[in-house]
Amino acid sequence: MKRQIAVLLSATLALALPGLASAHTASATRAATSVTIADAKAAQRDLWIGHVFWVRNVVDARFEGNTSEAKVAEQQVVANAKAIAASIEPFYGKAASEKLFTLLAGHWGAISDYLDATRANSKSGQDVAFKQLVTNADEIAAFLGGANPNLPVDVLKGLLMAHGSHHVQQIGEFKAKQYDAEAKTWAAMTQHMYVIADALAEGIAKQFPDKFR
Repeated sequence: MKRQIAVLLSATLALALPGLASAHTASATRAATSVTIADAKAAQRDLWIGHVFWVRNVVDARFEGNTSEAKVAEQQVVANAKAIAASIEPFYGKAASEKLFTLLAGHWGAISDYLDATRANSKSGQDVAFKQLVTNADEIAAFLGGANPNLPVDVLKGLLMAHGSHHVQQIGEFKAKQYDAEAKTWAAMTQHMYVIADALAEGIAKQFPDKFR
């Protein structure tokens, strides 16, 4: 767990600190050009893989009835969301970072509600949570696409809905104890995180070319 947290923090710093400094001094602006697009992709990949890693731990712990493990994993889901939101602050400002965190919290809330409804065998609860997941995906896509013309809203919606569907599928497989199937879902989910992370990093690099080399 400590190693995972360290990876997430180092990834965030690798992307964020040069940009933050560039907002204050000319010399730091020059330092920001030391960040490559590959660095940005790697940082975003670590952050988004952290998201699915910790959510999966929550799913597993809740199905196992391990409340202490679930609580720790839930805290890390929130910490990871804050780190993802912080990674855009150097480019879009604190208000945008806070808005993204609120939207990511909504994403997590919908997943959590869907998980609990699945555990309770509540189809109506699942339906409500899934609608929340869809609405939230639309909101995140609109927010990011509105901030960056290199991130088409419709493309983002598709990526985020595919991501949400992976969560739903994974929860169902844990419920049914279909662990072989869940292993395949996990592999697809992690690869899809790379697609989302790369799209965000590339979009930001195109919008702020002076901050990358």
